[in-house]
Amino acid sequence: MINLYDRDYYEWFQETSKQLKEKRFEMVDWENLIEELEDMGRSEKRGVESLLLRLLEHLFKLKYWESERERSANHWIGEIANFRVLLKKRLKDSPSLKAKLEEIYDDVYPDSKKVVANLFDLPQDAEITLTQAMDEEWFPN
Repeated sequence: MINLYDRDYYEWFQETSKQLKEKRFEMVDWENLIEELEDMGRSEKRGVESLLLRLLEHLFKLKYWESERERSANHWIGEIANFRVLLKKRLKDSPSLKAKLEEIYDDVYPDSKKVVANLFDLPQDAEITLTQAMDEEWFPN
C-alpha cells in the first residue's frame, strides 16, 4: 500500500502540519518527517555552497579574465552584487551557517577555480579571500 507521503507530498505536508498543530503526535509520520527535516538542513547548506561558488566564479572572472572584461564586466559586477545579497539573506535566515562559512569556503574554493580555469588560463597564484568575497564594497580592479 502506498502511503500518503509517496502518493501526494503536498497533502502529506499539510496533514503532518495539521497533526503537529493539533498535538496529535501519534498520527505523525515520524520517519518521513525526520527525513524531510534532515533534507531541509542539507538543502540550506547546499544553497550557501552554491551561492558562494557562483560568487567566487564571477569574482575570478572579473579579476583575471582580461580578454572578456570589457565586454562582460558589468554583467559580472551585477551577478557578484546579486550573489552577495542572496548569501547575506541566507546567512541571516540560518545564522549557524555563518559559523561554517570558512569551512564552506574551503570546500568550494578549489571547485570555483576549476570552473573558471576551464574558460581561460587562470594564473596559478590567483586568489580571492573569503573576506574579499563577502565584502559588498570590494570588487577586483
